[in-house]
Amino acid sequence: MLKYIKHHMDSISGIEIYPMISLLIFFIFFVALFWWVITAKKEYIDRMSEIPLDNQNETQL
Repeated sequence: MLKYIKHHMDSISGIEIYPMISLLIFFIFFVALFWWVITAKKEYIDRMSEIPLDNQNETQL
């Protein structure tokens, strides 16, 4: 099965660019995510972490 797929992939011209583009997208996404985590304000992180525990807006049954 793998030989069948590999043979068809070899016959497509210009296909070698797609793995490089995928790696570049993956790398850029995680660098941007890392940058956002490092530069996020402490108050924002604290406020977002308390949202699941906030019971003030729920109605009592």
